[in-house]
Amino acid sequence: MKGSTLDKRLAMAAGFVRQNSKLCDIGTDHAYLPVYLTERGICSGALAADLRKGPLENAEKTVKEHGLEDKIILRLSDGLDNILPEEADDIVLAGMGGDLICDILGRALWIKDKDKRIIAQPQTHSEKVRAFFINNGFEIVGESAAEEDGRIYICICAEYTSKKKEYPFGYEYYGELLNCKSEQAKKFLFKQKERFLKRACGLSKSGHNTEEAEFLFRLCDKLNEIIGE
Repeated sequence: MKGSTLDKRLAMAAGFVRQNSKLCDIGTDHAYLPVYLTERGICSGALAADLRKGPLENAEKTVKEHGLEDKIILRLSDGLDNILPEEADDIVLAGMGGDLICDILGRALWIKDKDKRIIAQPQTHSEKVRAFFINNGFEIVGESAAEEDGRIYICICAEYTSKKKEYPFGYEYYGELLNCKSEQAKKFLFKQKERFLKRACGLSKSGHNTEEAEFLFRLCDKLNEIIGE
């Protein structure tokens, strides 16, 4: 956090947080996001949680520097395990892999609540996070992409509806990304396609896992269609 601003990656997550919500920031590290949102009155209060004591000590310093001890609660928690449902409206999970995000969400049954909002920023395997949402009664209400230090980050925002919908082929690999109409989103999907195509060609050449190769070739065709290549 530089001054009272956020870097592009965290600003993207902040953009999905609702006005007057109670924020829960999982894996908070320095508590930059809770401080930013409470200072501006976007959040009525916040809970900054982390699995380790070191990051929580960093978070405590940031909170004290900004005089927000009465508005931001710090808590040692493995994901959402030590968080109560009434303590969180909008839940942010940033700076971790998609598998870990799915594990954390899967352990907290109380997130299946129409008043909750999940804001996930997977560093890897974004398709697994989308699949978790669509297979567990959530709807992806928005996505965004931002570039920071040469890397493209994405953010997925979902809310529980309890309804199961039919999705087009490959949806978990692109979701609502292109609806944010940013060049970074298109660039991210193009890189994904290149990675899938390389693996598909390798599998096809080796003669192994032909079913996976066929799936990946089909997925690349779909991504070409989505991107407009």
